[in-house]
Parts: sequence; structure tokens; C-alpha cells
Amino acid sequence: MKLSFIGGAAAALFFSLPAAQAHVTLATGQATVGSYYMAVVRVPHGCQGSDTTRLRVRIPEGVLAVKPQPKAGWKTDIVQGKYDQPQTLHGAKLDQGVREVSWSGALPDAYYDEFVFRAFLSSSLKAGSTLYFPVVQECAQGVDRWINTSGGEEAEGAAPRVKLVAPAAAAGHHH
Repeated sequence: MKLSFIGGAAAALFFSLPAAQAHVTLATGQATVGSYYMAVVRVPHGCQGSDTTRLRVRIPEGVLAVKPQPKAGWKTDIVQGKYDQPQTLHGAKLDQGVREVSWSGALPDAYYDEFVFRAFLSSSLKAGSTLYFPVVQECAQGVDRWINTSGGEEAEGAAPRVKLVAPAAAAGHHH
């Protein structure tokens, strides 16, 4: 009897923790500079109990050739814009590209989901650094901004992030 009470109390404590404990994150914690990266944005909950209606992901400088994966039941949009610095992709010079991806639909607070896009991580990015993908989660009532790029992954409003690593010295160039 004591064990079930303690287990129940622990479960009640876990489920009563504030929503700030569960951040919007990226499924893969590291990515290789100069290669393609599949970003899987994980959304564990709505905004303070309210259903998610839109998710907007800002694409950082140096992330090129962004292609979002369509999501059944959701409208997918991209916003194009100028890059701060011209970029090179497979020998071609680029001065603009996708700057934001958004999905609009309905995700009940009781459910978890993932939103996916593919992109190329420019060789102008620095291995050893952290790349942030700020996210604004709009809900039926309220907005959560996962845009904090100062502090660790557990900081309030922490932006999804990926640690950049150098390509393996012997690896060839593949698509």
C-alpha cells in the first residue's frame, strides 16, 4: 500500500510540474557542417493547456536549401528573404532563401507531434558552435516563445539548438 501511495505521489508531482519544464526541441542534438541536416522539431504540449494552432521556426544564417515536409491536416508556409552574407551551395552563389517555416493546423494539448524540414548546413558555419532555431508556438489561447539563445537547454524559453561538428576528414561529399 505504501509503495502505490509513493508511486502515485511521485506521478502527481511529475504531472504537476510547470509546462516550462518541457521545451520545444530538436530530435538530433548535433549536425555536421557542410552537409544536409534533417531537423525534427518536437512539440511536447500546447501553451499552458491550450491547443497548438501554429508553429513558426526561424531559419538561422548559414542554413540553406530548406525544404519543409508537408504535414497531413496542416498548412505549410515558407518565408523567403535575403541572407546577411552571400552563401555558396554546391558552387552556386545564393543571396536569399528560406528564412522561416511555419505550419498551421490543430494539435490538441494532450498530444505530442513532430514537424520536419531538411536543409544544408553551410561550410561557413563554425564547427564547435551551437546553431539555434528559434520557435514561436501559437495556441488557441496564448503564445510560447522558444527563442532564448542565452543559457542552457533548460533555460526558460530555450530555443531548439544543435551542436555543429566538423566533417570527418575521410568522408566524401554525398547528397
